[in-house]
Amino acid sequence: MSRLRAKAVVPYRGSKAAGRPSARVSVVIPTYNYGHFLPSSVGSVLAQEGVETEVVVVNDSSTDDTLAVAEELARGDSRVVVVGNPVNHGPCLAFNDGLERATGEFVVRLDADDLLTPGSLDRAVRVFDAYPEVGLVYGRPLHFHTEEPPSPRTEITGWTVWSGEDWLAERCRTGVNCITTPEAVVRASVYAEVGPWDTRMRYACDMEAWMRVSAVSDVARIDGAVQALHREHAASLSVNAGSGRLLDLRERQVAFDAVFEGPGGKLPRATELHDAARRALAVEALEACYHAYDRKLTEVEPIDEYVAFALDVYPQARELKDWRRLAARRRVGAKLSPVVPTFFAWEVYRRLRNDAHHRRWVEQGI
Repeated sequence: MSRLRAKAVVPYRGSKAAGRPSARVSVVIPTYNYGHFLPSSVGSVLAQEGVETEVVVVNDSSTDDTLAVAEELARGDSRVVVVGNPVNHGPCLAFNDGLERATGEFVVRLDADDLLTPGSLDRAVRVFDAYPEVGLVYGRPLHFHTEEPPSPRTEITGWTVWSGEDWLAERCRTGVNCITTPEAVVRASVYAEVGPWDTRMRYACDMEAWMRVSAVSDVARIDGAVQALHREHAASLSVNAGSGRLLDLRERQVAFDAVFEGPGGKLPRATELHDAARRALAVEALEACYHAYDRKLTEVEPIDEYVAFALDVYPQARELKDWRRLAARRRVGAKLSPVVPTFFAWEVYRRLRNDAHHRRWVEQGI
């Protein structure tokens, strides 16, 4: 399967023309016990210029002062709507609760600890208006760990448009998500077509949603500008329950299966793409195994579970070169594997490859 090729790459010519002031963008903020972050996240939406904004805060049965903070924000600005869940629905269903109340032409899902950057919604609307066939627009998120958010770059260099099927094919080839979430904007009409987030997943429902959207529409990325600020902190969901590799692999398996049970299954290359995704997940699981041998981690990594997962998701896993790499390390043993020159060379290559993938993601968003 070939790498992703753009349908259009449009350089920015310096026009200061804004998007449609009439464009209404609904930003859904599901939140659980993040009351102290809420004023900043809501404020980053209300400060957006060039579009009309609506903020739907979904208090997912918080036990802190989140509800009181949200209601105070709503009293201060009529653009803020509060949805209160009497019981905790979890992050995916909580977003759907807000999606039901959203009235905008476009929809964003923003965590309460994240922020939109100045002008991000206006930039996205410009792309949507230029390309009616585009259903998803995203850009670069800037991850930060400091208490105060950094100053983001807001100047664009252009935008890239891909065929939705080709963009989905790249996700299947790599097996991983390339969108953090707050930087993504989706046409509400596309959500109406493909449905809300799939709650069979707890942590990969966003990835599945982006892929489902790409199965029925084109995808675009804003280049140059930072579209959102993603806060990394000890209490973040992405740093806790959803961070285990095996859990993540299983969630992505469900995500790909769900996509091809739905709109993805109607694509001409559906069987090929689904098989590629399953193969990519099996390769990642097997690589985690021999990486554990090379880094003296066999006592802490669930090797047998990785292998079982690889065979389950891709029954032909024994035919992969990664299976042979793992077998070679098993023959040598966990004690000697870290000092075998060819295994050490693979670890160096792996590190360089991962660095290259990260640079590609930063520069191209894929």
